[in-house]
Amino acid sequence: MKKILISIILLLSCITAYGKDKVEEIMKKGVIRVGTTGDYKPFTYLNGDKYEGYDIEIANLIAKELGVKIEFVPTTWKTLISDLNEDKYDVAMGGITRTVKRQVEAQMSNPYLVFGKCYLVRKGEKGKYNSIEAVNKPSVKVGVNIGGTNEIFADEHLSNATIIRYKNNLDVPVAVEKGEVDIMVTENPEAVTYEKINPKLEGSLTDATLTKSQMGYMVAKDQQHLLNTINFILAELEVRGTIAELKNQYLK
Repeated sequence: MKKILISIILLLSCITAYGKDKVEEIMKKGVIRVGTTGDYKPFTYLNGDKYEGYDIEIANLIAKELGVKIEFVPTTWKTLISDLNEDKYDVAMGGITRTVKRQVEAQMSNPYLVFGKCYLVRKGEKGKYNSIEAVNKPSVKVGVNIGGTNEIFADEHLSNATIIRYKNNLDVPVAVEKGEVDIMVTENPEAVTYEKINPKLEGSLTDATLTKSQMGYMVAKDQQHLLNTINFILAELEVRGTIAELKNQYLK
């Protein structure tokens, strides 16, 4: 009898857990919480105390479609998944690479951008740093942000280089410009953005990237309804031409 009672309690606990619909919770509270690092141009970055970027625009549009307010919650690349699973926010957004690890520990939305790893270098040096072999040397200083896929890439492919790690991704381009590091491991959208806004920097391998990946948004793994809702809204924005307009503004 005791075993049966325990089984019933466990079953009810599971039903209760899966019964917590995040979409209903968001609608009831009137707020969607978006976790973002705020350090990755052109997707998410702080301009003073205001978040800007492609994914910030998308986040605001998702909130508008749901008829709720938006609250941006600061996070880091290292704590992106743990903060999500601790319910510090409802969805993580901001240039997040779709990886198997992230899909296993959470859930990733449909992809919205294909991109790849490349380098950000000082102006005139893209011919010097144009391959893994050219960078994977002890004499080359490589800058990466802690906890992201750039760090993983550097550890796996540039282990012979001198890797310098930064807590804030926005500090790495500055380090390249100042000569503190020779290259920054980045992705082509970010490299192209810095090439546009800083005449002292340029991207290397932006048209022939070292990898191919996709970006998406991330929700907790038990929130299928929220994931479906986000994918639905993204599809609607695509049909209306809104996605194309924003990509033209931020990603080209």
